[in-house]
Amino acid sequence: MKKLTVEKITDTIADFNKLEAVFAQLPWNAIDQCPWESEFPNRPQTRFQMAHSEHFIYLHFDVEEEFVKGQYMRPNENVWEDSCVEFFLSLDQKQTYYNFEFNVLATGLIGYGPAVKSERNRLSNEQVDSVDACVQLVKKDGVKKWESYLLIPKRIFGEVSFSGKTYHANFYKCGDGLPDPHFMAWNNIDNASPNFHLPQFFGEVSFA
Repeated sequence: MKKLTVEKITDTIADFNKLEAVFAQLPWNAIDQCPWESEFPNRPQTRFQMAHSEHFIYLHFDVEEEFVKGQYMRPNENVWEDSCVEFFLSLDQKQTYYNFEFNVLATGLIGYGPAVKSERNRLSNEQVDSVDACVQLVKKDGVKKWESYLLIPKRIFGEVSFSGKTYHANFYKCGDGLPDPHFMAWNNIDNASPNFHLPQFFGEVSFA
């Protein structure tokens, strides 16, 4: 099981330009596990950084891939079919978890509940829109590189303490509807077919 320590920053930052300076001091974490490589061998280079403050969780994803697709533009649509990065977080020993999924257009989907998909619920569009997102996309030598910044307000989780706590999470890169679909994870998954909704394979995330 992978383990990650999330640094705490003293200031609450809501400006993406200032966030770049913060992330410049933080380590990268690779999303380099390809659990279903025999069937889906595409491995786009993906990494992420993470921090938190009193009121926010900050995420920065960096992706390089040949194909980039952005179709869905409204909250809670099927963003996983686009070029998409995802963050799943459990606050109760993997009994339930939140799934944050954002595509290359900064369109988001957020769900919550147990691993049984029929028992999971989508958060409201207003809650999804409360997550500020910024995406930058460039093309160089035929390779498309895009970065995604997410500012997740902690109020989404209710009255939950983060500092000094260890929870469970996984981070993903997918593109189910791309010409060359792929399913990448931070912490590896042992399952016969692609499925990110398996909290038993989440890693440990400790908030400083």
